Amino acid sequence: MADISKLQAALGAILGERATLINAVDELTLECAAADYHSIMQTLRDHDELHFEQLIDLCGVDYSTYKNQEWHGKRFAVVSHLLSLKYNWRLRVRVWADDDDFPMVDSVVDLYNAADWYEREAFDLYGILFNNHPDLRRILTDYGFVGHPFRKDFPISGHVEMRYDEAEGRVIYQPVTIEPREITPRIVREEQYGG
Repeated sequence: MADISKLQAALGAILGERATLINAVDELTLECAAADYHSIMQTLRDHDELHFEQLIDLCGVDYSTYKNQEWHGKRFAVVSHLLSLKYNWRLRVRVWADDDDFPMVDSVVDLYNAADWYEREAFDLYGILFNNHPDLRRILTDYGFVGHPFRKDFPISGHVEMRYDEAEGRVIYQPVTIEPREITPRIVREEQYGG
């Protein structure tokens, strides 16, 4: 495992005040403002002392409740995991969207091709918009889907359901028809078991 203190020192010297570094359980997280996100990601990729040439993962996060408590801070974040093959370093990058009602951060597809579908997924499931994404559209839910199902305030049963109607010969949308029910677990008693 590469020395994390060497990475932390290099990031501090190169990025200065534009980034906050958090070292917890021998993992380094870099936090930055949405306005600096794209330029920082480019520096992380292109700087000779960093060389984070591979984006491993990117996802959205809804912090509206965190650890079963009310959250006091920005609600939406985008979290990326980067890998430097040259230096054997891993880095988590977290950027907070400035507006909870209209979360948006810059796309990094022009820097990392792998970000394309990850950003589409974060848009689809969390409603996070990626400025300058070449093809930002839903990827997992249907195009007519209403809302973003991974947001913590999304209703558990959703708003509409989709099904194929044999009589009409097409897919139809209708209000959700799931009725609440009580599920009582079956109890196995030893004296009756297997008998």
